[in-house]
Amino acid sequence: MFDSIYTMSVTSAQFFIMSGAAILSGIIFAWLMSFKVRSKKRFFIVAAILPFIVGTVITFVNGNIGAGVAIGGAFGLIRFRSAQGSADELAAILIAMASGIAFGMGYVGYGVVILLGLSILFFLLSFLPIFEHPGMAQDKLLRVTIPESLEYTDVFNDTFSHYLKSYESAGVKTTGMGSMFRLSFKIRMKDPSEEKAFIDELRTKNGNLEIAILPYTEPQNQL
Repeated sequence: MFDSIYTMSVTSAQFFIMSGAAILSGIIFAWLMSFKVRSKKRFFIVAAILPFIVGTVITFVNGNIGAGVAIGGAFGLIRFRSAQGSADELAAILIAMASGIAFGMGYVGYGVVILLGLSILFFLLSFLPIFEHPGMAQDKLLRVTIPESLEYTDVFNDTFSHYLKSYESAGVKTTGMGSMFRLSFKIRMKDPSEEKAFIDELRTKNGNLEIAILPYTEPQNQL
């Protein structure tokens, strides 16, 4: 079951066995991942057929160095024309590609195990609270818009000291054609029930401009 089905030359029967296993397990994999990965239907369609696509490429490139270099360049162009996805989407794509390589080398059993085994592992790790830290859940992203005339270096320090357990700057940018600044802070409230009072006090200092408190994540750009 876990030996390669390919011989020195790939027959049509061997290719269709690989194709059927890759497509069927790919569809099951995409269906399972759709319960945990938040994305559009088109993403799951791609995830379903990706093992077959990669497997087909590996099958026909096998042993041909020139074709392998050409395919690598084509995949590189596709990468740079693709929008950045979430960590979940990236994991699904990498799993599908890894299984596709196994399928393409004739290891059908390993390809199925990679797809379905890692999807089950993904589910288990998603449900287990082993990577969830209570302290991190308390972190919020504060965005405060201020007029350009306001000196923002320490204008909110007393308010922050009163309401916040901890805070740190997450960046500054101009907005409104340069007429305003948007300040971003990673904050942790002393008492979450005082959030409204905290916002009300900030409003008295920023001229009643926009204020937002959002769940804190670690993207490339918080602003």
